[in-house]
Amino acid sequence: MSTWKPGEATALWLLWKRVSEGIRAGVISDMTAQTGVSEPELTVIVKVDEAGGTLRQNAIAARLGWDRTRLSHLLTRMEARGYVARQKVAGGVEVTLLPPAQAVLQASVPGLEKSARKHLVDRLDPDEAAALGRILRRLAGD
Repeated sequence: MSTWKPGEATALWLLWKRVSEGIRAGVISDMTAQTGVSEPELTVIVKVDEAGGTLRQNAIAARLGWDRTRLSHLLTRMEARGYVARQKVAGGVEVTLLPPAQAVLQASVPGLEKSARKHLVDRLDPDEAAALGRILRRLAGD
């Protein structure tokens, strides 16, 4: 029997962590099953697409907060699968999305909406969903 009693802030943090990890795991599982790519691969595809289809490798690492070695290994696998091309340029490496990655991205949009509804939005009433949106935007600094 545990004698540890978390304070109010700690209890809220632990609840947030449990809920967000459960929702995230459900959405990731759905998206991986639908697209055939891992969550890190899809994350890279989205970031490069947001930049117009080409982005420097060091900028990807910075935007994602990832270690450059981790990203390099992932990009090597993605290149072998035909999702990205890398080209050395002055001062770095550019990563460009190839048509298969763009197809994955386009195919994922309806599934992501469906999965987010299933694991998050449909579990709330409309007022709760709106309130959650306001809270999350405030926490994000938007």
